Amino acid sequence: MIKIAILGCGTVGGGVFKLIKQNAYDIKMRTGKEVEVKWVLEKDIDKALECGVAKEQISQNIDEIVQDPEVQIIIELIGGLNFAYDSIIKAIKFGKNIVTANKDLIAVKGEDIFALAKENGVDVKFEASVGGAIPIIGAMQNVLCANKYSDIVGILNGTTNYILTQMTEQGISYDLALQQAAKLGYAEANPSSDVEGTDAARKISILASIAFNSRCTLNDVYQEGITQISEKDITLANKLGYQIKLIAMAKERDNKIILFVRPAFVKNDHPLASVNDVFNAIFLKCDAADNIMLYGRGAGELPTASSVVGDIMSICTNITHKTTGTYGLNCYLQKEVLTIDQLYSSFCLRLRVLDQPNVLAGIASELGKRGVSIASVIQSPVDSTMASLTIITHETKEQDLQKAIAILKEKEYVKKANIFMCLD
Repeated sequence: MIKIAILGCGTVGGGVFKLIKQNAYDIKMRTGKEVEVKWVLEKDIDKALECGVAKEQISQNIDEIVQDPEVQIIIELIGGLNFAYDSIIKAIKFGKNIVTANKDLIAVKGEDIFALAKENGVDVKFEASVGGAIPIIGAMQNVLCANKYSDIVGILNGTTNYILTQMTEQGISYDLALQQAAKLGYAEANPSSDVEGTDAARKISILASIAFNSRCTLNDVYQEGITQISEKDITLANKLGYQIKLIAMAKERDNKIILFVRPAFVKNDHPLASVNDVFNAIFLKCDAADNIMLYGRGAGELPTASSVVGDIMSICTNITHKTTGTYGLNCYLQKEVLTIDQLYSSFCLRLRVLDQPNVLAGIASELGKRGVSIASVIQSPVDSTMASLTIITHETKEQDLQKAIAILKEKEYVKKANIFMCLD
């Protein structure tokens, strides 16, 4: 028998407790060990009792749990940074194996945690930190580990994907779509981490660390959110054959990495364009396996619990075979992380300009001076004096495009300019 402790009995913690109980026989037969929850750390005793936890299993003392010699695996589902980090460090020092769903912890403190785990010969598993039920980390570290990755492109946040889906399908504003998301429980009371791109940024930094064998942190990720997306942006994208998605991307070229989260125009025939509502997906470009996409529920009680319990079972097998501590997050290279202006991509440039002769020629001239090639142009009247220009570029360096835009904004005939990256 392997005894475990669950730290936190919220949505995911309660789901883990239920799933272990529900599938106890299969867990035992697949791992060769019976798994017993000895402790659940929870301040709200009533909450734990409602999940079916017995009163004698509930503790409010982290030291009691980490110092218990019978406990071999600790599952951290508290969230946040400081207390979770301190608890995990204590547990590792007492020889406990760790399972966590805490993306903040892995993205910010992962290096320290994995180093200490290696020193103490214990496992740290974190499948549920990215993508909920989607087995992306296990796939990258195991089945696909013979590959080199060039691109990881993902829709990694269900809240923002739901909002953008509703804006597209219902033609409603960002504010109204956010209200709907909150009403359905898809958005937190303070949704800033989701809608400003921070949640997805943490996740892409974790995937990049795995893919490129080089430590990437939250600070390495350029991020933009979706708060400025309007109904007009959605309409334009659809007219041009695109969907607007909040894209998290990690690219490696010549041993240099670019990481970002930003709204992008995703071509309708791209696999990510059809990922809607609260679903997540990750698209990988590999040198041997070619293109692969994993898709599923990125959050929720049982979807996330599925990944957590899978990690528990993996550690149980390692304990049985005495192979814990042999694999973590092995970042054995140090690669340069480039700033976002070094990105090469095609872009959609939107301009509001005076509707008069030679304006388009002047814009094309300024773009051409900086090597920005135009693929297509659409001009639409706004009123009797103003026009809207939509320019799709060929692949170009973002730095060159931004320099051209800065010059154009100084022109009397350009009243407004903004860009979207295009994902074809």
